[in-house]
Amino acid sequence: MKITRIYEDAMKSCVICNSCRYCEGLCAVFPAMEKKRVFNLQDMDYLANLCHNCSECFYDCQYAPPHEFNVSIPAQFAALRQQSYKKYAFPNFLSFIFEKNAFISALLLVVLFFAGFYLAFAGKNSQSGDFFDIMPYTYMTSLFSIVGILVLIALIAGIVKYAKAIELKNVSFSAFIQTLKDALSLKYLGGHKNEGCTYPNETRSNVRKIFHHLTAYGFIFCFIATSLGAFYHHFLHIYAPYDLTQFPKLFGFIGGIFLCIGTLGLLILKLKADKKLIDKESVGMDYVFILMLFIVSFTGLLLMFFRESEYLACLLWLHLSCILTFFILLPYSKFVHMFYRFTALLKYNTEEEQH
Repeated sequence: MKITRIYEDAMKSCVICNSCRYCEGLCAVFPAMEKKRVFNLQDMDYLANLCHNCSECFYDCQYAPPHEFNVSIPAQFAALRQQSYKKYAFPNFLSFIFEKNAFISALLLVVLFFAGFYLAFAGKNSQSGDFFDIMPYTYMTSLFSIVGILVLIALIAGIVKYAKAIELKNVSFSAFIQTLKDALSLKYLGGHKNEGCTYPNETRSNVRKIFHHLTAYGFIFCFIATSLGAFYHHFLHIYAPYDLTQFPKLFGFIGGIFLCIGTLGLLILKLKADKKLIDKESVGMDYVFILMLFIVSFTGLLLMFFRESEYLACLLWLHLSCILTFFILLPYSKFVHMFYRFTALLKYNTEEEQH
């Protein structure tokens, strides 16, 4: 019943928005909303993930709380997004487990993985700073490959379910390219005139957009670093540890710095955010996702500075435990919004092109 009420409240707000249309120039959400006269659950999942939660519409709206109409698109769509993460997750039951016990689940997974590494490799250390002296290369790559494949299957299954639900079809190459540009530039996160969005409060600022860019490109740089490390190892036969002049270490170092700054900034903004803009039911998993991404990047940087230390083994086990935990949480956390939003943007640009 509570889930039904969440959708009903958001649908009512959308009907009021369509009657008013004061916000139709703010972002992609309102032109997409205006194409509908009656909304179903899938429409709401589409619109909610199209939203970037810049909150400009909330501060512009004459019907926002404390008005009796209670039009609160940012908070209501945040609640819908959380429902969509659960609805389209695969397997579905894991999403409910992690949502109800976000912090405990993450902490428990880290502790269990760390304990497993400790029991398996206690007593091994590396005077050369080589991680594979502590944990064999085949063991490390096999473990992460298995977990990575399972996570990738879960992510793809969720994205496909979401795309089918919102009826994404007849996508052209030009619409895909436009969507890619919109996503990579965070087009709708800078305010409709690029003077900054009203988050975490009514004061306009581009700081959230900057932190989002740092987080996104930091993640991409770290992925490139990992891919280059595999290429160096298997094809060039150049083995770790690498120094800062080599691309795997350089991309990893820059990516780690970007991730630390970006995630810490987003966490601070979320803590400072206007409470009227937040869905209290979903904020726990958001905090865990951002915090885990920060810890993964921070422990990765620590490994660079303590490579010759006697604490290297413990730091490596902690870093790998955090990465595995982060991977497992990915399909059930806010991370999927990146893909759902891209899919929603793709539907929006496709419909705009067809009209």
